[in-house]
Amino acid sequence: MSHGIPDLHPLREALKRVAVTLKQADVPFALAGGYALWARGGPEPEHDVDFVVAEDDAGRASELLAEEGLDVVQPPEDWLFKVFVDGAMVDILFRTNGVPVERSVLAEVDQIEVESVQMPVLSATVLMGQKLNALEEHACDFGAVLPVARAVREQVDWDEVRAATADNDFAVAFVFLLERLGVIEPADHAAA
Repeated sequence: MSHGIPDLHPLREALKRVAVTLKQADVPFALAGGYALWARGGPEPEHDVDFVVAEDDAGRASELLAEEGLDVVQPPEDWLFKVFVDGAMVDILFRTNGVPVERSVLAEVDQIEVESVQMPVLSATVLMGQKLNALEEHACDFGAVLPVARAVREQVDWDEVRAATADNDFAVAFVFLLERLGVIEPADHAAA
């Protein structure tokens, strides 16, 4: 870190190392979370890298990454495992927002070059739906989500996001905020 600016090089290297390992082993996966949104034009995250694998493939993915010499850790949470690459943390999620990841979700990705590595990346619509469904009473920072939504807004099917987040009052409020700020069209105009 220099002058308060975090050194994101280790996260990017970890992203590439895990992606290449999963690709070479033919484990279906996709880049998710903040780095997937970054690959689509959003701000770069500073905390960790997220990938998703099908719940059925999680054990195999964990074993393969450990065999490659990566430090694989099973935290108390039962919906992910963590991989550490030279101190940089990568989360491998096999459930998102409480829902098991199915292989069919991994078939609906875009191949994007990220840091010179071609890899599957979840759609901006799926990513925004997941991000908004993660909003809750103890984690509701609209200020952190707003720049991301602005950056990828043209890649998102907001009607799908509205439907996917309709049961989350925090997400509904955030979508309403996006409409009020003119970031996206209101639902009634979007349908017209």
